[in-house]
Amino acid sequence: MSYYFNKVLKGKSFDEAIDQVTAELKKEGFGVLTEIDVKKTLKDKIDVDFKKYRILGACNPHFAHKALQSEDKIGVLLPCNVIVEQHENGDIEVSAVDPIASMGTVENKNLGNLASEVQQKLIKVVNSLN
Repeated sequence: MSYYFNKVLKGKSFDEAIDQVTAELKKEGFGVLTEIDVKKTLKDKIDVDFKKYRILGACNPHFAHKALQSEDKIGVLLPCNVIVEQHENGDIEVSAVDPIASMGTVENKNLGNLASEVQQKLIKVVNSLN
């Protein structure tokens, strides 16, 4: 089982991809709580040049609340990470965590349906990108 699903975007700038991903997440009830610029962080911390790579910590508060009510330590797996990266050929790849894969490690049957609902929303976000 894969732990993520993804889509490659052609003819779109990195910033356009970030904007589109953020907008599509919003349509599905997610906000971006955290944004980690990996390229900048690696340059600042260890003077390494890296490709454009951004980690967006996406959270749907309704689903997060339900998950936390079912399993108070589930916060170690939240928020749902979505990455946007630029490949050498200029293509942009967007990948989202598969919540079924990540929450499958937790022995709590109440999380299964919830993970499936979140998975469907994240798949919809990724599939809507162009």
